[in-house]
Amino acid sequence: MAQATFSIRMDENLKRQFDALCADFGMNATTAFNVFARAVVRERKIPFEIHASEDITRVSGMQAFLALRAEAKQNGVQDLSLDEINQEIRQARYGGE
Repeated sequence: MAQATFSIRMDENLKRQFDALCADFGMNATTAFNVFARAVVRERKIPFEIHASEDITRVSGMQAFLALRAEAKQNGVQDLSLDEINQEIRQARYGGE
């Protein structure tokens, strides 16, 4: 089977830690990445879950919501109805009603 070279960049400290852990497993980084690649191809997915922390997402979302609420209050538009909001949008887009 023909071989190909695959080059990646990573943090130097992370590489040292990864190399040490691979050595503990009795393999090198190349073998570890080959194991990973085979699992991805075989399972047709990343073989572990990748997600953002729910707490960070909720906090960021709440901060954005509160900032928008404060801006609406500052601009005197916190109590607009949906029809009034749509009218504002039409005026902004088309310059009239």
